Amino acid sequence: MAVTGNGNRDESGPGPLAGLRVVELAGIGPGPFAAMLLADLGADVVRVDRPGGGGLAVDPVYDLTNRGKRSVLVDLKSADGPARVLDLVERADVLVEGFRPGVAERLGVGPADCHARNPRLVYGRMTGWGQQGPLAQTAGHDIAYIAVTGALGMIGNPGEPPAVPANLVGDYAGGSLYLVIGVLAALQHARTTGTGQVVDAAIVDGTAHLTAMIHGMMAAGGWQDRRGANLLDGGCPFYGTYETSDGGYMAVGALEQQFYDTFTELLGIADVAPARKDLARWGELREVVAARFRTRTREEWTAVFEGTDACVAPVLSLREAPHHPHLAARGTFTDFGGITQPAPAPRFSATPSAVTGGPARPGAHTESVAADWDVPALLPKDV
Repeated sequence: MAVTGNGNRDESGPGPLAGLRVVELAGIGPGPFAAMLLADLGADVVRVDRPGGGGLAVDPVYDLTNRGKRSVLVDLKSADGPARVLDLVERADVLVEGFRPGVAERLGVGPADCHARNPRLVYGRMTGWGQQGPLAQTAGHDIAYIAVTGALGMIGNPGEPPAVPANLVGDYAGGSLYLVIGVLAALQHARTTGTGQVVDAAIVDGTAHLTAMIHGMMAAGGWQDRRGANLLDGGCPFYGTYETSDGGYMAVGALEQQFYDTFTELLGIADVAPARKDLARWGELREVVAARFRTRTREEWTAVFEGTDACVAPVLSLREAPHHPHLAARGTFTDFGGITQPAPAPRFSATPSAVTGGPARPGAHTESVAADWDVPALLPKDV
């Protein structure tokens, strides 16, 4: 817990962002995840939930994207709703919202309203299509955003439909992480100049940005614009996944020659494998590798490759991952409130972060936020 300059308590957690105040206007997907990351890093994140809830039907007890936050209930459509949010904004460093373009303005909590009360505020906007453009007002989800950027079309086997990578590539990598990067950069600018700004984080922009290296490779002639035909998309026989005798899978990433040599030796095919640089024989090489992997179980192959430079690892399920010896030793996952979950990342030598609170239940922290942020208007009229 930190103490702000005005003497009020701040429910920041441990981490490099301790003392930072964030207002999150409740939404779904990448906005809440971005705010969770800020909370993981120590920020005091107050989520403004709407009465009656909204969004996806996830039990708040298990909504880990709300861990480490506090929640107040405000009806932004009520007469005094916007004023109560602006009272919070006046005391905040950052606001995060994920409405369609123009909605926050219509509700009275858009950038102009907020900056009139707090010129130093960093106003983070999270959308799929962005604040401008022909599709800005159109509904969408992760899969559509990554589809138009070319990212979805890269993933999967040739001759088959593109494989859907959950909502990790768009919502979280192209969306949440870029919003957090933008917010932190804008915070640096605000602290240097005293002036806040708007961060327009669009999933289409972030996801497109993630493909920068691939575009360079394509321009150089080193990447074919189709699935399963390239070095890093499963087209290469020594960069992909192979089924084992028990129906498990092993992931192979033996790109460099020295790692490939270790891989083929431990796999037992060094004397029969076709030359790896002969692209015309990649199909034959794949069959040799696949046939060999099918002779043992995933556990047996894991024992063969564990601790070597062959760049081979077992493909684990979500429930199996926390028990992997390396992840367990590092504490990559943690248990809090009876839920096994990923620990905060990245790690800091001087200001380590930790999960300090479970998912915030809507409205559960109205009294503490009203006191700590000195916003008595949050309290019900009869309190």
